[in-house]
Amino acid sequence: MSVSGLFLILFLLVHLTANLSSLFGAELFNKVCSFMGSNPIVLAMVPILAAGFAIHILYASILTLSNVKARGAKRYAVSNKGPATSWASKNMFVLGVIVLGALAMHLTHFWAQMQLREFMGLDTIDPYQLLTFQFSKLYMVVVYIVWIIALWFHLTHGFWSAFQSIGLNNKKWIKRWQTIAYIYATLIAIGFISIPLYFYLFVS
Repeated sequence: MSVSGLFLILFLLVHLTANLSSLFGAELFNKVCSFMGSNPIVLAMVPILAAGFAIHILYASILTLSNVKARGAKRYAVSNKGPATSWASKNMFVLGVIVLGALAMHLTHFWAQMQLREFMGLDTIDPYQLLTFQFSKLYMVVVYIVWIIALWFHLTHGFWSAFQSIGLNNKKWIKRWQTIAYIYATLIAIGFISIPLYFYLFVS
């Protein structure tokens, strides 16, 4: 669970870096998309990334069901104010479902229209024009912002708890990882939210 989570955290940073190129114009963004769609290393990472998501979701579901079964109706009887009892920690599965739902929409509206079409040998759609079209719709912008807010909450707990799970769980380092988690999650959220807002307000 922690290893797959850290893998996906790293992917988010790479994905955001590529997407932020869209803020610098169509030419740069389309070149980045072309590179990502033709680079053999990137192509080889696609099934690995899919497996990472699948493993993460599977383990999350198993852990959630196990916790519910173990605690039963008394799972809220004890109020623990420890570091792992934040609102995000209590709602990681729900947040994950929101993220997964928005991810499915993202895949159908973007990935399926670009990389998937290229994999299938079909005519590709101009990536910058696709962004402009999709983010000209207010509901798409709102859905993406809600998605990223849910992702922010998910990351603020998931980031540091992943390091705790692999053994970096002493009091000194946990406080540091928690601080880093909030900084990382906030930067990721600001970066991703800036893209739909930019296209909706200034491009479309």
